Amino acid sequence: MAEKIATREAYGKALAELGEKYDFVVLDADLSAATKTGVFKKKYPERFFNCGIAEGNMVSVAAGLAAAGKIPFVSSFAMFAAGRAFEQVRNSVGYPHLNVKIGATHAGITVGEDGATHQCNEDIALMRTIPGMTVINPADAVEARAAVEAAIQHVGPVYMRFGRYAVPVINDTPDYKFELGKGVTMREGGDVTIVATGLMVSMALEAAEELKAEGIDARVINIHTIKPLDTDIILKAAKETGVIVTAEEHSIIGGLGAAVAEAVCEGCPVPVLRLGVNDTFGRSGTVPALLEMYGLTPANIVAKVKQALKLKK
Repeated sequence: MAEKIATREAYGKALAELGEKYDFVVLDADLSAATKTGVFKKKYPERFFNCGIAEGNMVSVAAGLAAAGKIPFVSSFAMFAAGRAFEQVRNSVGYPHLNVKIGATHAGITVGEDGATHQCNEDIALMRTIPGMTVINPADAVEARAAVEAAIQHVGPVYMRFGRYAVPVINDTPDYKFELGKGVTMREGGDVTIVATGLMVSMALEAAEELKAEGIDARVINIHTIKPLDTDIILKAAKETGVIVTAEEHSIIGGLGAAVAEAVCEGCPVPVLRLGVNDTFGRSGTVPALLEMYGLTPANIVAKVKQALKLKK
């Protein structure tokens, strides 16, 4: 049984660990216990700034720090970092292409009991629209840690999406390598391709095992960087398997599914079926119940794959 760790936990630990190696500062909007930036604060209090419940101002402060040559990380819930502060992210960070890193935690419906107002299923779509913004959605704790270091090394604005819910660690292998903008083939297959991101990657692998038992050979691709998108790996899969299913804990509008469909439509038209949140708001509930309710389970991926195979030429 794989160990389960929330990616927000890995984010906090990565900041504290990498603070020894890199000179960056961390800003939070009075949520450091929840975003886990408090781990960094405890270790480097002089490099941590609590900006209060004023996310737009926090992003503007970060923009000023970046303009002065610093590498600032700003952290809050995805609903506030991408939603409430969107104008400042767009105009103060994106437009001047400043070196600000956004650590957005508590994304998607797996916020659970906090309900619809805090379950941000639109953040990837919002951040994708900002020119020059890199968008990362790690699948597990290993990838989250790697994403933080990659963000530090990358010059330019980066949006990183982290979750509250503990998810299986699937990338704890000696040969694991994280590269911005490069998808990872987690499993080879010739009948269909499942392109997943975030917590849906482990579910896609589980679904592929179920499909294998039924004689269906599914390829699984992990897209941790949604922008820039690895169109090469996606178009190769489209050509070789002839049909694609996408899986994400995000609205099917503007997220991974939309990005993949756009790339496939232009480069190698094959059927693309999207699994995600279907143009609706979340609701309060336990995470397992919500995943079941919104159709974000391995069983739902299996069903979607079977539906997609009927469209295969």
